[in-house]
Amino acid sequence: MELGPGTSGDQDLVMTVVKINAMTVPIGNGDELARRFANRAGAVDGADGFEGFELLRPLDDRPIWLVVTRWRDEASFEAWVSSPAFGHGHRGDRGEGAPERAPVATDSEVWSYDVVELGRDG
Repeated sequence: MELGPGTSGDQDLVMTVVKINAMTVPIGNGDELARRFANRAGAVDGADGFEGFELLRPLDDRPIWLVVTRWRDEASFEAWVSSPAFGHGHRGDRGEGAPERAPVATDSEVWSYDVVELGRDG
């Protein structure tokens, strides 16, 4: 196992897991995707082991947006995915009794990485 960020040989191992959801978002749907994520801001913040979130918009013509989350470990991510809060945030509706919204993305793929080195300023 590699040492995680901020560790040395005589400290406890720290493992951060990064999950990247690579979403294919057709041209014209990006603003709606960003709006939906903004409306869910903070929904995952209280999850045990959650360390951070970023929504990345492409600067070129590619239709791939990235949702990047960082987790203490794989078990923390799996617990979030299995939680009612995750299901509520990903079911595609606006609330009880409201009509379902059409998906913004046409495809997605989740990539998993361990952080083995983290650059720091200063």
